[in-house]
Amino acid sequence: MKRYQPGPYDNLPDVRDGLTRKERIVLWVLHQTQEELRGRNVPTAMLYGRVVEHIDMSVEELQRILGRLAAPQEELRGKR
Repeated sequence: MKRYQPGPYDNLPDVRDGLTRKERIVLWVLHQTQEELRGRNVPTAMLYGRVVEHIDMSVEELQRILGRLAAPQEELRGKR
């Protein structure tokens, strides 16, 4: 499996959906793992192990990404 090489635009959100390259990889790996587990929840440790097979990332960075992706839309727009 070819490992992803970081690029200069990886931290810029995509104009289509606002996701960065790392966030997109996390979501893709999460989806693949949920399908493998037949819809069951994916433990964070398992997700991390599979994500780092594709891209270098710390546990803290994965936690931040998961927190951002799980945040209610109102918080993202500043409405609390």
